[in-house]
Amino acid sequence: MHVGLLYSRIRRDEKLLLNELRDRGHEVTKIDVRKEQFDLTEPPESFDGLDVVVDRCLATSRSIYITRFLQSYGIPVVNSHETADICADKAKNSLALADAGVPTPNTKVAFTVESAMEIVEEFGYPCVLKPVVGSWGRLMAKIDSESAAEAILEHKSTLGNYEHKVFYIQEFVEKPGRDIRVLAVDGEPVAAMVRSSDHWLTNAAKGASVDEFELDDRAKELVKQASDAVGGGLLGVDLMETGVVSESGDSEARQTQSDVDYTVHEVNHTVEFKALNDAVEADVPATVVDWLEAKVDGEQSLAEVSA
Repeated sequence: MHVGLLYSRIRRDEKLLLNELRDRGHEVTKIDVRKEQFDLTEPPESFDGLDVVVDRCLATSRSIYITRFLQSYGIPVVNSHETADICADKAKNSLALADAGVPTPNTKVAFTVESAMEIVEEFGYPCVLKPVVGSWGRLMAKIDSESAAEAILEHKSTLGNYEHKVFYIQEFVEKPGRDIRVLAVDGEPVAAMVRSSDHWLTNAAKGASVDEFELDDRAKELVKQASDAVGGGLLGVDLMETGVVSESGDSEARQTQSDVDYTVHEVNHTVEFKALNDAVEADVPATVVDWLEAKVDGEQSLAEVSA
């Protein structure tokens, strides 16, 4: 198959995919989105003959617009524009999860400092303020007091981008010093890891330690439901444990403990997986390419039947 890979910077994640694709003899066209121009009716020459395009754009805005153009051109893209649009915005993400009945933290949105303060007081301290668009744990704030809330909200209200004036406020979930990242393809888990930290933010990008995690049936069910809620594709589903977790210092004991339920706090559409690939025994890029191959074969077979 002929795969187009959208990028603005080739990171280790992209290199893992590129190496796997090339090792299998697939043709790959790397497309630097910074150099492309998109017409309303005709795709750029870089997209000629592609069987599928994999969106690895770093910038959310580029991801959303380019996937929409590719949809208009009729070029298959992973992930779809609809999925990118939902996952790129935390408010849309939370709404999609709630609409699908997926357990997710209690969340409210306001558009003025005054209304946001009312939500904070309702949730109590601590609570969490997040940007509606953002990744790697940046610009997130754990609000511990009224004075901190007033200062943070006032600061955000003066920032130039309108997105900062959308106050996305979430209850603080007492997780056991870790959360769970699951890489999934159309709701089927590829691999999972726990990200542990003494800090309340447990993003790998923030320095959290990672270990392989064995999903139980409930977690698998929620991963499938969360994936379906946002339209499926190659996704990172983030869960937090909300039940009782062992106090044992042994990581294996903690990870196999069963008296746990979960809440899904986010689904990511241009998911990074280098840390996951290092943490697990599964060959993550190989499984992703297996899925891409099956996806392209299925679409080609459907096109032949339709013809």
